[in-house]
Amino acid sequence: MNPLPDQAEEYLASLRSERGLAANTLAAYRRDLGQYFQARGDAPPDPTSVSAFVEGLHELGLAATTIARKIAAVRGYHRFLVAEGMASDDPTVLLASPRRGTPLPKALSIEEVQRLLDAPDRATPFGSRDAALLEFLYATGCRVSEAVGVDVLDVDFEEASALVTGKGAKQRIVPLGRYAIVALTAYLPIRMELRRGSRDAGRLFLNARGGPLTRQGVWQIVRRNARTVGFADDRVSPHVLRHSAATHMVEGGADLRSVQEILGHASISTTQVYTRVSPRHLYEVYVSSHPRSR
Repeated sequence: MNPLPDQAEEYLASLRSERGLAANTLAAYRRDLGQYFQARGDAPPDPTSVSAFVEGLHELGLAATTIARKIAAVRGYHRFLVAEGMASDDPTVLLASPRRGTPLPKALSIEEVQRLLDAPDRATPFGSRDAALLEFLYATGCRVSEAVGVDVLDVDFEEASALVTGKGAKQRIVPLGRYAIVALTAYLPIRMELRRGSRDAGRLFLNARGGPLTRQGVWQIVRRNARTVGFADDRVSPHVLRHSAATHMVEGGADLRSVQEILGHASISTTQVYTRVSPRHLYEVYVSSHPRSR
């Protein structure tokens, strides 16, 4: 693991001297902060990068208690910086710790997703890039970490599908709908322009400098376009798009095994949690299928 910044070392030293934390706890905090700095990369310490880090923890399927400890380490670090005059703002001030039994983020309605997908100005280069990314996320239900890892050559335009690498380097083929294919096709010439002057690593989605788009970059794009159409910051994220895609597939009649395969879940029980359907939809299924419902 890379060495921590000096400010982080000062924070850990204060925990040891002022709070008398046990060596095992300090070691855990050191690992947590190391993971935080590695995930954040060059992104500034703002609410967006912190939220992206926390979302990545959820993607890893960690226990709520583990996520809560990691959040506590990061929150304590930023509070320490403010208290010591090393920073003026605390990017974790609105960050909530996970609780056992905390419900999943509410899925967007189909109409709300449509508003989000219509937000980018597709006549501009970055609007075209944003539209392709949003369409890809919703079409595939991919984790943000999977989306940023997709190469141009992983997309099969003739078969309308993409090769995605998920947890444990497991690969799967995910279908792409017509809207995603159209958006990606329009974006490819833009991608060629973005990579000029930069070494092309082959990644499908690029940033303004021509390098691969990061998880934090995806998070910022989703939030920016969500704000454009009036969504609150806590209403939309890449994870909400994934949850919405799964919910809409189930409500549209998809069986859980197919959704499990598309989302890349190892267990069907995980898919069942992700795809909680509305009571109204359950009632309609009951009325149409139960022999004594009428």
